[in-house]
Amino acid sequence: MNEKHIWSKRPESMLDWFCVVGACIAFYLLLNNLGYFLGRIGIFINILSPFAGGIVIAYILDPMVKFFYVKLFKEKKGTRGFAILLAYAVAILLLVLLGWLVVPQIVNSIGMLFTNFPSYIQGVQEMLLYVQSEYGIDLQQATKMLDDSEAMVKEIYAMATNAMPQIVASIGSVASNFVAIFTSIAASIYMLADKNHLLHQLRTLAHAFLPEKVASNTLRICHYANVNFTGFFVGKIIDSAIIGVITFVAMTILRLDFAVLISVFIGITNIIPVFGPFIGAIPSVFILLLIDPLQAVIFCVLILIIQQVDGNFIGPKILGSSIGISALWILFSIVVGGDLFGIVGMVVGVPVFATLYGLAQEFVHYTLDKRGIDSDGNPVEHEAEDTENVFE
Repeated sequence: MNEKHIWSKRPESMLDWFCVVGACIAFYLLLNNLGYFLGRIGIFINILSPFAGGIVIAYILDPMVKFFYVKLFKEKKGTRGFAILLAYAVAILLLVLLGWLVVPQIVNSIGMLFTNFPSYIQGVQEMLLYVQSEYGIDLQQATKMLDDSEAMVKEIYAMATNAMPQIVASIGSVASNFVAIFTSIAASIYMLADKNHLLHQLRTLAHAFLPEKVASNTLRICHYANVNFTGFFVGKIIDSAIIGVITFVAMTILRLDFAVLISVFIGITNIIPVFGPFIGAIPSVFILLLIDPLQAVIFCVLILIIQQVDGNFIGPKILGSSIGISALWILFSIVVGGDLFGIVGMVVGVPVFATLYGLAQEFVHYTLDKRGIDSDGNPVEHEAEDTENVFE
C-alpha cells in the first residue's frame, strides 16, 4: 500500500497553495491571540468538566461492574444494568459506612489531639528535663523546639477556626453544584451501560482518521496503558484497604491510642508505592510519641512487621505482575512524578512509567531486530516477518 499520505503531498494547484497560506495565517493569528484562545478553551473545558467527572467515576467502577457481570450474572443478556446498579450500591454503601463509622471517630480524634496537645507537650518536656537532670544530656534545643511546636499548633487551630466560614461556604458551593454532580453520575451510568458501543465508536474513529498501522498500534498502546492503570490501581486500593484494617486490628489489640485515625492515614498513604508507608508512619509515630513514648516504640515495631508482611506476601499476591518494572524504576518514577506533579504524580507515576517502559522495550527489540542482532550484539539469522510495530 504505497498510497501517499495527505501530509506528504506537495502543493500542486492554486487551491493547494491557498490552503497552505490560509493555514499559515490561521496559525499566526492563533499564536498572536494565544491568551484569548486559551481562555476560551478553559471555558469549554469547564463546561465539559461534569463529563470528565463521569469518565473518572466510570473508570473507577468499571472493574466492579465487570466482576459482577462476568462472575455473578455469567454475562447473561440484559443483566449489565443490574451489574451497574449493584456496583453503585456497593460504592454508596462503602461511602456511607466510611462517613458513619470512620469520619466521626477521626474528627473526635483530631479534636482530642488538639485539645490535649499542651498536656502532651508538657509531658514530653518533663521527660526530657528528667533525662537531662539524671544523665547530664543537654536537651535544651529539643525543649525549645517543643515550645515552638506548641505555639505553631495554637496558630494552626486559630487559623482553622477563622477559616471555618470559608470551609462552610465551599461545602455550600459544592452543594450548589448539584446539577454538575448529578450530570457526572448520569454520564458515568450511560458510559458504563454503553461501554462496548462507545469503545467501538472510538476504534472506528481511529481507523477512519489514522493510517491503518498507526490506528492499530494506537489502539494497542491504549489497551496496554489501560491494563497497567487498572491492574495497578485496583490492586493497590485493595492492598491499602487490607493494610489499613490490619493496622487498626493490631493497634486495637495492643491498646494503642488513635487507632482509627492512624490506621486510616496508613491505609491512604499506602497507595503511594515505596514512600507511602513512611509518609504515613512518621506523623503517626510523632502523635504517639507525644502521648506515650512506649506506644511510639510499639507502633514502630508493629508498622515494620506489617510493611514486611505487605511487601513480601500481601502486595505480590494482590498486585502480581501488574507493574512489570523493577524496584529501581518504581523509585525513579515516584521521584520524577512527585517532583513534577506532587502527590498525584507519585501515585500516577508508576503506571505511566510502566507503560512508557514497555513501549521503550518494544522499540529496543524492534531496532535490534531490524539491525539483525540480539541484546548482546551478536548477529541473528531469522526469516523475514511482516511484524506490526508501533514504531514502524
